[in-house]
Amino acid sequence: MDQTAEGTAGGARAGNRSLSVMDRVREAILHGVVGAGERLNEVQLSKTLSVSRTPVRAALQALAGEGLLDYAPNRGFTVREFPLPAIVDAYDIRAALEGVAVRFAAERGLPAKEREIIERALAAGDKLLERGAFEAGDLTIYRDINGDFHDGLLAAAGNRMLSEMIRICHHVPVSSTRNIVVFEYHDVRRRHDDHHRIFEAVMAREPWRAEMLMREHVASIKTSLVGYLSERKTYPMAGLQPADESP
Repeated sequence: MDQTAEGTAGGARAGNRSLSVMDRVREAILHGVVGAGERLNEVQLSKTLSVSRTPVRAALQALAGEGLLDYAPNRGFTVREFPLPAIVDAYDIRAALEGVAVRFAAERGLPAKEREIIERALAAGDKLLERGAFEAGDLTIYRDINGDFHDGLLAAAGNRMLSEMIRICHHVPVSSTRNIVVFEYHDVRRRHDDHHRIFEAVMAREPWRAEMLMREHVASIKTSLVGYLSERKTYPMAGLQPADESP
């Protein structure tokens, strides 16, 4: 292999590592593992993710470009803090866009693959909730259940532009479908019942009813979240370090 080819291959490998690191850090932010205002230390992240500092730095710069991180000289990268009005706006836009998504899904019919994903998520939610109370680890389980349900319906809508617009809403971390904030049993029970009603409307090919139910579903989550924030006056992220070491 000549030096040019070797350099090209090395650059491609570095790019792939950057993408992997970027995805992992993004997921940690969107899932609430890394809290708003928290500093991301390059050395700590490179050790945690078992990569060099080069792909970590590239990933953090890319995430700053997406609006998830802020950068300041002598401080480095921190998870961007979103004021309450920005969070509320993200939920309002999500309600409208996801309403359109389920209307499209109801009009076009659910493909077999997406129907299987949604039915599996509903069954998993039923099983999780049948105990009548939550245990340690249930939050992580329900995050995936909730995300799979919403992602399945969005995929069934078959509209790339819609998917991209909803993805932008998810860049306000607390508005992501995989970041469950208010996790009291009765709240999740009500949301899961909403999921069943939305699915039934989609299967019955009732597009306008499905859209209305989804809009109400997302709006009710926003209302719960605003109440949660008003009581605690704090940003509802877990704020966990990605490793045991101090930054």
